[in-house]
Amino acid sequence: MKKLKVLSRIEKEKLMAIIRVETIERAQEIVDGCLAGKISCLEISYTNDNAGEIIKQLKTIYADQILIGAGTVLDSETARLAILNGAEFIIAPNFQLSVAKVCHRYQVPYMPGCMSMTEIITALEAGSDMIKAFPTSSIVGPKIISTIKTPMPQVPVLSSGGVTLDNVTNWLQAGVDCMGVGTLLSKGSQAEIAEHAQALRKQVDAFMN
Repeated sequence: MKKLKVLSRIEKEKLMAIIRVETIERAQEIVDGCLAGKISCLEISYTNDNAGEIIKQLKTIYADQILIGAGTVLDSETARLAILNGAEFIIAPNFQLSVAKVCHRYQVPYMPGCMSMTEIITALEAGSDMIKAFPTSSIVGPKIISTIKTPMPQVPVLSSGGVTLDNVTNWLQAGVDCMGVGTLLSKGSQAEIAEHAQALRKQVDAFMN
């Protein structure tokens, strides 16, 4: 049931902060900025070696205020370590069957990056819970969502990159299930992050209501 709750929260919130951070202090600044704008879904990228420790500390500090997952998970070893450190979902730039198996074993949602329809179908047949449109989100923009969903409307899609303060509605109209946002929610001061988060949330709420 926990897996369903995680996926439901991601789909409901529609926004996820993509964070690459080296210190817990900076991570807290980013989280506080995001929470001020009612964004509580966070991906901590494993491009930094201490990502697992950051995930563990943030979950200890914020508990259920945040939903936190691991990103850039390339192999099953990293996936298991991330889950043991408290990651509530696993995201990757690629599909890897061994990672899918670990996630299923622990009942943690898996969201691999796929570029082609063949990759998407392979990932879905292996039990992936959501497809990360990568790197196509940044290259193509919102149109990639409707392109994927025209032949396969049942596919839940997470965008990764390409979201700006000016095109949020375009992504939602295209049918995106959740938008991964990097720079706007991870760069600048806590106040700037809060301002961006509030602006993004306002547009999502206006569209959904």
